[in-house]
Amino acid sequence: MTPHRVNRRNGSMSTSRVLLAVLAATLLLLVALRAPAAEFYVSPGGDDGNSGTKDRPFATLARTQQAVRALAGKESVTVFLRGGTYYLPATLVFTAADSGTQNAPVVWQAFAGEAPVISGGVKLDLKWEPHRDGVLKARVPAGFVSDQLFVNRERQPMARYPNFDPTVRIYNGYAADAIGRERAARWADPTGGFIHAMHAAHWGGYHYRITGKTPDGTVTYEGGWQNNRQMGMHKEHRFVENIFEELDSPGEWFLEARTATLYFYPPPGLDLAAATIEAVRLRHLVELQGSVDRPVKFLTLRGFTFRHAARTFMDNKEPLLRSDWTTYRGGAVFVNGAEDCALEDCFLDQLGGNAVFLSGYNRRVAVRGCHIAKAGANGVALVGDPRAVRSPLFEANQRQGYADVDRTPGPKSPHYPADCLVEDCLIYLSGRVEKQTAPIQIAMAMNVTVRHCSMYDVPRAGINVGDGCWGGHVIEFCDVFDTVKETGDHGSFNSWGRDRYWGLNHAPPAELPSLALLDVIRPVTLRNNRWRCDHGWDVDLDDGSSRYEIYNNLLLCGGLKLREGFHRRVWNNVTINNSLHPHVWYENSGDVVTGNIWMGAYRPAAMSESLRKWGREVDRNLFTTSDADRARFADKGCDAHSLVGDALFVDPVNGDFRVKDGSPALGLGFRNFPMDRFGVQKPALRAIARTPEIPKLGR
Repeated sequence: MTPHRVNRRNGSMSTSRVLLAVLAATLLLLVALRAPAAEFYVSPGGDDGNSGTKDRPFATLARTQQAVRALAGKESVTVFLRGGTYYLPATLVFTAADSGTQNAPVVWQAFAGEAPVISGGVKLDLKWEPHRDGVLKARVPAGFVSDQLFVNRERQPMARYPNFDPTVRIYNGYAADAIGRERAARWADPTGGFIHAMHAAHWGGYHYRITGKTPDGTVTYEGGWQNNRQMGMHKEHRFVENIFEELDSPGEWFLEARTATLYFYPPPGLDLAAATIEAVRLRHLVELQGSVDRPVKFLTLRGFTFRHAARTFMDNKEPLLRSDWTTYRGGAVFVNGAEDCALEDCFLDQLGGNAVFLSGYNRRVAVRGCHIAKAGANGVALVGDPRAVRSPLFEANQRQGYADVDRTPGPKSPHYPADCLVEDCLIYLSGRVEKQTAPIQIAMAMNVTVRHCSMYDVPRAGINVGDGCWGGHVIEFCDVFDTVKETGDHGSFNSWGRDRYWGLNHAPPAELPSLALLDVIRPVTLRNNRWRCDHGWDVDLDDGSSRYEIYNNLLLCGGLKLREGFHRRVWNNVTINNSLHPHVWYENSGDVVTGNIWMGAYRPAAMSESLRKWGREVDRNLFTTSDADRARFADKGCDAHSLVGDALFVDPVNGDFRVKDGSPALGLGFRNFPMDRFGVQKPALRAIARTPEIPKLGR
């Protein structure tokens, strides 16, 4: 019998043909499963009686939404907005009825090469006439109200004292006598004016509405609830606005609602006859409103400019979990109850409050490629619902007992953002009104990734994580600098960990390390970022922040602070002209600090002399200054195997702080990490993004 032989060449060809056939069949199946595509067009010059085609576009977003809903979930739908401004009569609300599916997504996007603007304002057609001293006036419709005025797309300052000065760091102008009797004597009736004042300790700010003045000239007001650490307003850093008698500087304006008269002091060279004048009406421009059971799904908004959203500082009342923050739960783009949705390639310009707010239940929501400039409050806020938190406390001084606290790990409901993404975004000059804000704020959330974002020129933190609920965040490849410019005691990155374990009455000290993991159930990672804070710490892990992994970061100015907390690992970071700031460590913190490059001795605060050892391991670091700096805390078990020497940076003048071959850091386990991947990568954003000033070594 002839032995059975296998023709390996033919067998391989047969197998390849089978695989190709299977692949072709799979592709055909995917095409068959893919829903057919529909397109609608909308234009400010269109007509809602049209069919919504490219040649016969709709005129309004509301009419277009009706057409999309008839197909949503059945077909892939793309809505193209042509260029121009869409003045919304009311907030555009998307619900579960507007959802797509994975195979039939719904996309609203700008038409190629055009720039549609979604506006919460109104264009004013005014007839100006002289008032006095360069001030003009014009009639507006009866009942008209607005808290912002835009001239040629730029927001103008309300009449204020002291006058707006872009060179003044705090509030662009402040005065101790802003509400003094002598100043108030100039005002016939200040009712409706506002007081903006820094917190007495510079932990954010306060806002008040003026209700009048007493016969002796004392200004009366209400408000001041915008901070969770009540200490009263700063005695010097304050200003007033929206007072008619303070209308005395070019660019200022005042609306007299009683007589329906708008007053404006035009800057030199402005041609008012040709200028575009716009006022603000709406707080929220677009909302995605779903629920856990019926979320908004597979909906993308792409390529729009969002402009003209009202300020919300007087409604910033909700306290967050024992942080310094309160919040207004809303924004120009507000998302509550969404899955697999995205905001992409949008310009969020000069919005009065929060630009983007993800509230409560959200899953896999992305903010990607966006440019967010001059927001009144936060750039992007991701804030869960306190009802998802076990044993929540709100004011920083509140405490609860060990016997009473819920010891079940993690959240108790799904009402929080999780697996969300903020990527490749440029955010600057946020906090124009509200100072206890950040370009990115995270509270009561889990697994939030912030990647390749550039953030700068802000009053407080660049990124704030307000609590340990529930960890899993990854902050990577970000460029964060020029922060804490108006406040104090903060950092470019700031976190709190005032969770269940923190300050827990009668808790056995030996159990604190495990109790610290009840809320932060997953580690928080900071890696491959560049930080610079000239008015605080580059990275500030404050009260109780636990379970952090911090590596491959370049810290350019303020160093690294670790206050209280447990289970922190800090390695392979480069700190320029600064060092580690250990504050109030626990005996059993378990912290590990190894393989870093420090330029100076550690700078402790309130570290108990009774501590026999700092952390589990603080060692094998490189000090570039002196052996005295290395050995300063040897009695606390620090740095017995650390070294002193020149780090041999590759090109420190130009910001390349990798080390050359032969650097003593390499022998301690240090490994170079990229120095050219910080911040935004999108070419259009990278072209306009600033980068931090690189410090001189030893400065």
